[in-house]
Amino acid sequence: MTLSPACVPGAGDTGSIGVRRLTATLYGYAFLDDFVLLYPVYALLFSDTGLSIWQLSSLFALWSITGILLEVPSGAWADTVSRRLLLWLGPLLTAVGFALWVIVPSYWAFALGFVLWGVRGAIGSGALEALVYDELDRLGAADRYARVIGRAQAAGMVAVMAAMGLAGPVLKLGGYPAVGAASVLVCVLTSVVATRFPEHRTSVSGGDDRASTLITLRAGLAEVRRDRSVRAALLLVPAVGAVWGALDEYTPLLVRDTGVAEQTVPYLLLVIWVGPTIASLLTGPGERLGATGLGVVLAGSAFALAVGALLGTPAGIGLVAVAFGGFQLVDVLAGARLQDRIEGARRATLTSVASMGTELATVGVFAAYAVLGASFASHGVAFAVLAVPYLVTALVLARRDA
Repeated sequence: MTLSPACVPGAGDTGSIGVRRLTATLYGYAFLDDFVLLYPVYALLFSDTGLSIWQLSSLFALWSITGILLEVPSGAWADTVSRRLLLWLGPLLTAVGFALWVIVPSYWAFALGFVLWGVRGAIGSGALEALVYDELDRLGAADRYARVIGRAQAAGMVAVMAAMGLAGPVLKLGGYPAVGAASVLVCVLTSVVATRFPEHRTSVSGGDDRASTLITLRAGLAEVRRDRSVRAALLLVPAVGAVWGALDEYTPLLVRDTGVAEQTVPYLLLVIWVGPTIASLLTGPGERLGATGLGVVLAGSAFALAVGALLGTPAGIGLVAVAFGGFQLVDVLAGARLQDRIEGARRATLTSVASMGTELATVGVFAAYAVLGASFASHGVAFAVLAVPYLVTALVLARRDA
């Protein structure tokens, strides 16, 4: 048996320093990764280029499909090679995609950018969670994972809000080219910070990355089939994350439908993200919630989303913020539960399986949104209808505790 560093005499200070280094790097990475000025305005860029709601939805679907195809193989790859390598490579791919969007704005440039963004998301999603959990575990601090990831996501959301605050003035001064240039620069900085992640895990490839990746993938999928608790935790992740993750892409259009000026859109998006940011900081107390408690949070959030979207006013956007906060809280806790139930050797693989499930469900949400948007010509109605799946998930969670 290997002793945790926290259990080794004299290792307490070293472990504390290690945790601080890991978390400082993670928080910096999370902040820069979301401090992208294009985020709050790219839907407007697509609309201003002349794209229809169907074309817009097809781009979002392409983004998710790319993730679906690569998510699990890339997760198995992250379990056989350096996870840090994947974390610094990914932001460089999005930098290329964002540059294409503003240099040659067109449907096909947008599509290529989303493919690159999808690749970046696939190679980084399982790798980040696995690296953080395993490093915390090595330092005897695995029980801090939910709080650490919650704070990292809060840092990312603060970055999103900062980007929303800056996007309006930068857009007014330099248009989309200025917003794009700033976004490319931040992606490069994110890549630089990723090289500072500690990684004490030895590669298990044995010189044959392809064979080891396939073996790891098969072992991970076998664990899902064998262990009911892993399977339940894995299914909860897409059930919570898919719908609101997809709706987030349409929030600029929902906000614009309230009748505010174009330059005001980023500021109301800022209001929306206050909710998830606060919720991310509440993951510590939230760990005490049972399945029924999580179901209550989901049901209340679904109601707030439907009412806020149907109001069609700036005040209604505040209720959308509350809803997104509730979804974010349950999202982080669902991910933490999954990490607690899987083995380190296949951690990135199974995290990527969960992410693939989220992407599959997200594609369905994008398709449903396109149909709803065409049928009702109202973003508010589409948001309200898509709140219903959360009521179903809430009922399932309540039954598990019954």
